[in-house]
Amino acid sequence: MSKTKRPMTWARFRRNFLKWYQLYLIALPAIAATFIFSYIPMYGVQIAFRNFRFRDGIWGSPWVGFANFERLFAFPGLRQMITNTLTLSLYAMAMFPLPIILALMLNELRSLKFKKTVQMVSYAPFFLSTVVVAGLTTMFLSRFGLINNIRYMLGFERIMFMQIGRYFRHFYVWSGVWSSIGWGSIIYIAALAGVSPELTEAARIDGALRRHIIWHVNIPAIMPTIVIMLILSAGNIMNVGFERILLLQNDLTRPDARVIQTFIYEVGVVGSDFSFTAAFGLLNNLINITLLLIVNFIAKKLSGVGIW
Repeated sequence: MSKTKRPMTWARFRRNFLKWYQLYLIALPAIAATFIFSYIPMYGVQIAFRNFRFRDGIWGSPWVGFANFERLFAFPGLRQMITNTLTLSLYAMAMFPLPIILALMLNELRSLKFKKTVQMVSYAPFFLSTVVVAGLTTMFLSRFGLINNIRYMLGFERIMFMQIGRYFRHFYVWSGVWSSIGWGSIIYIAALAGVSPELTEAARIDGALRRHIIWHVNIPAIMPTIVIMLILSAGNIMNVGFERILLLQNDLTRPDARVIQTFIYEVGVVGSDFSFTAAFGLLNNLINITLLLIVNFIAKKLSGVGIW
């Protein structure tokens, strides 16, 4: 007979707090940061429904209802921005297996010294600032950069990659892969460290080769971690890091590089049209939440693993 969960009462919470107060104290800074930076700013969501003016403040600005959303859906460049955002996000999500593959490869290395060297080299780009990553990308892809020099030595013509819009999504995504693949593999390496050595040894005794152990032992063991990370990635599908886009784009590539976040920055921060961009940001977040719920529901049904 299964035990039913008792509802959390104040007395029960008090007993748990006194018993595990160290864990609650450790979690307190994270709870406070989440409340300050994630919940308190929700007060400003009402800007999307007002004609916000600095001199009047939020409550003093006139209420306009859904006028900002009507203006948003009538905006001529909306479809192109959503298309660019989804293209870059889905392209980046297609690179999702690469940190997993790197972690599996590192897990198979027998030389500890070589393994640590590969980890250090792959982790290093993550600690470079976005400005440095964008600068290196621009330098490598310039007319006389590394890529074009290699092409020239092989007998090909030099290509102005940074001035051709259709190439933007490629060097944007792959520069992100280069800077984050090593750091992204850490969580999977940690999950692989928890695989039972007895299970691996039993598979070897049964005649399993390395590829069989990877496919039938290691991957199933880290599958819950993979599913959780995939759900979290899907919840940010409409969020593209605009810092690197702003640094990499130019007048020739802007039609292919303009995404929701850069538009919000240009119109909201630079142009001071806060109400319009607040409506855009609210719509963007609602889409992200919806996608997160859908992907979590599907993952829960297929694998039994979900965020909740």
